[in-house]
Amino acid sequence: MDTHHLTRMANQIGSFFEAMPDRQEALAGISQHIKRFWEPRMRRELQQYLQHGDGAELSGIVLEALQADDDWKV
Repeated sequence: MDTHHLTRMANQIGSFFEAMPDRQEALAGISQHIKRFWEPRMRRELQQYLQHGDGAELSGIVLEALQADDDWKV
């Protein structure tokens, strides 16, 4: 799958959760949504993007959510 498409999808998820009043809940929601609903291949590609790129295509809240989750640590 195209990395640009994955980052766009992740940013759409981030936009939804960003509206939540509790930031910590929003961050957890983003990470949990990706882990629950994305197939492993998609998650691996996003993780590789984070390991080998700067995450510039990801919105701030998505990048923060993934960096805060131990499963996404690089």
